[in-house]
Amino acid sequence: MEARASAKYLRGSPQKARLVIDMIRGKNVNQALAILRFANKRAALGIEKCVKSAIANVNEAAEKANIAVDPDELWLKAAYVDQGPTKHRRRLRPAPQGRTYRERRHFCHVTILLSSVEPGEAAAKTDVKSLTPAVSRKAKRGGAAAAPRAKRPAPKTEAAEAAAEKAASASGEKKSKAVAGKEKKVKPKAEKKVSKGASKLGKVLRRKKREE
Repeated sequence: MEARASAKYLRGSPQKARLVIDMIRGKNVNQALAILRFANKRAALGIEKCVKSAIANVNEAAEKANIAVDPDELWLKAAYVDQGPTKHRRRLRPAPQGRTYRERRHFCHVTILLSSVEPGEAAAKTDVKSLTPAVSRKAKRGGAAAAPRAKRPAPKTEAAEAAAEKAASASGEKKSKAVAGKEKKVKPKAEKKVSKGASKLGKVLRRKKREE
């Protein structure tokens, strides 16, 4: 059994009300009421009234459905705060030297959902639903629509293209090195070495011929 209650146009910003809501979310009703009673926050009073209203809604729904529900077993399944209106709710406060400060009046909406089902049982039900695969309408009809579609190749990104180019260039360099190694190495012809003494004799003979 579940029941919902909401409190609208509560004084205070939603950010401050969420600090109180976070303390009671997912806890038992008795624990939540105890926390709200001794919490030193302005929003705690309005949230406490909302929780009590949700408990009354659960009892009323159980009586209509002819179901016995123990209020002590209820727990806060969901609790959240929404932002209220701020339009046309601005005021001016006096400031020094004849100036004014603009002030905005914040409001918030609180919603609380109570459930009598234990958290473990609720989680087990959700797990069973998540295990069953979702079947589309076309698959139920059968025929060509039920056949699995071929997976399209994922589009190549710039990084993948750059990596492919690097791999191709590296493989080309390896092939060129292997071909160069197989080719026959041609050794240059050894130049004739001329000794220093022979070169001097040739110079002397040339001089003599010139003098003659």
